[in-house]
Amino acid sequence: MLQSLAGSSCVRLVEQHRSAWCFALLVLGYLLYLVFGAVVFSSVELPYEDLLRQELGKLKQRFLEEHACLSEQQLEQFLMRVLDASNYGVSVLSNASGNWNWDFTSSLFFASTVLSTTGYGHTVPLSDGGKAFCIIYSVIGIPFTLLFLTAVVQRIIVYVTRRPVLYFHIRWGFSKQIVAIIHAMVLGFITVSCFFLIPAAIFSVLEDDWNFLESFYFCFISLSTIGLGDYVPGEGYNQKFRELYKIGITCYLLLGLIAMLVVLETFCELHELKKFRKLFYVKKDKEEDQVHIMEHDQLSFSSISDQAASMKDDHKANEPFVTSQSPTSNDSSLNN
Repeated sequence: MLQSLAGSSCVRLVEQHRSAWCFALLVLGYLLYLVFGAVVFSSVELPYEDLLRQELGKLKQRFLEEHACLSEQQLEQFLMRVLDASNYGVSVLSNASGNWNWDFTSSLFFASTVLSTTGYGHTVPLSDGGKAFCIIYSVIGIPFTLLFLTAVVQRIIVYVTRRPVLYFHIRWGFSKQIVAIIHAMVLGFITVSCFFLIPAAIFSVLEDDWNFLESFYFCFISLSTIGLGDYVPGEGYNQKFRELYKIGITCYLLLGLIAMLVVLETFCELHELKKFRKLFYVKKDKEEDQVHIMEHDQLSFSSISDQAASMKDDHKANEPFVTSQSPTSNDSSLNN
C-alpha cells in the first residue's frame, strides 16, 4: 500500500514538473554533445597537428643549416611579420601579390559575409577607421539583414510550403501531416542538391586545389554561417574572371542562406516537431492567466464606473434646479 502511494506520488511529481525535467535532460544532452565533439576532434586532429609541427621544425632547422649567416631570432622575426600580414589577408608570395583584398568585388563579398554573420576571417580591416566603421555597419546591418531575410522567407514559404501542402490536402484528401512530412523531405532533398551537391561539383572544377569533399565542406560551412575561413573561393593567383566570380559567390551565399531558412521553417512547422519542442517550454498556468484577466476586467470596469459617476456629478453641478436623487436611484441608474 505504501509502495503504491509512493509510486503514484512520484509519478504525479514528475508529471507536474515534466517540462523542467525535459529541460534538464536537454541541457545535460547538450553538454554531453559538446564533450563528445571535443573528444572526437581532439583524437582525430591532434596527431595531424603533431605531424605538421614536426615537419615545420625540421624544415626550419634545415633552412638555418643551409643559411648559416641568418640567425634563428632573425628568421623568427621575419616569420612573425609574415604571419601577421597573412592574418590580414596580405600574402608575401609573389604569385598572390596581384590579388587585392579591398577592391569593389572583394569588399562586396566581405560586406555580405559580415551581414550574414558568416565571417570567414581571411580579410579583416587594417585601419582603425575601417574597424570602427565595421562595428557601426554591423550593428545596423545585421538586424537589417535579419529583418530582410525574415520578410523574404515569410513570403516564399507561403508559395513553397503552405499552399502546396494545403492543395494536396484539400484537392486529393491526403492527411495534412503526412503531406507536410513528405513535402519537407522533398524540399530538403532539392535544397541539398541545388545548393550543396551541384555547387560542390562546380567549385571542385573552378578551384584547382579543392576536391569534391572540400568543396562540399565549404558549402556547408558557409550556408550554416559557421565560416571557419580555411577555404575561401576566388583567392587563387591564376583565378580567371575573379571579379565576376566573387559577385557570383556573393549571390550564391545570399540565395543559399534564404533556401536554408525556408527549409528550416518548413521543418519547424511540422506538427511532430511542434509537439517535441513543447516538451522543453514552460507551460503557462491557466489559473494565473484567469486571475490576470479578471483583475484587468475589474480595473477596466471600475475605471468606467468612476468616469460615469464623475460625469454625472458634473452634469448635476451644471443644472442647479434639478432635484437630487437618492443614492439607491443613482446605483440603479448606473447598473442600468
